[in-house]
Amino acid sequence: QALQQKNVECARVYAENAIRKKNEGVNWLRMASRVDAVASKVQTAVTMKGVTKNMAQVTKALDRALSTMDLQKVSAVMDRFEQQVQNLDVHTSVMEDSMSSATTLTTPQEQVDSLIVQIAEENGLEVLDQLSQLPEGASAVGESSVRSQEDQLSRRWARCPA
Repeated sequence: QALQQKNVECARVYAENAIRKKNEGVNWLRMASRVDAVASKVQTAVTMKGVTKNMAQVTKALDRALSTMDLQKVSAVMDRFEQQVQNLDVHTSVMEDSMSSATTLTTPQEQVDSLIVQIAEENGLEVLDQLSQLPEGASAVGESSVRSQEDQLSRRWARCPA
């Protein structure tokens, strides 16, 4: 609106505010992601503490059973211990999976491009034109410049005397 009224200074201020607000939003998202990662780590620690406590109890029971040498008690305690170890493996696996997904900092380029295309289609934006101008096999805009540099180097090499 400010540009329509030929007020470039106001348009510049609006643009600066918009960029600042956008960056602020991105920073909040990053912070939320970090908080989620920390929450997952805390949950892992709490779970591991509980499993460790259970294993300590089983070990004490095993010591008592071994001192009396009652084979049925020893067998029952060993079964409980094996069950606890299996539970520990499951908990560890689940927590490691959730931690790896919570702390992942990079997103596959194909997913990013796919999301950009989807949003562009939904909003009728011109991003599709930019993505369609990429050379075949390129998944990012940066790759086209690398390919053009490689093509230029190939042409220069071909012109070199043998």
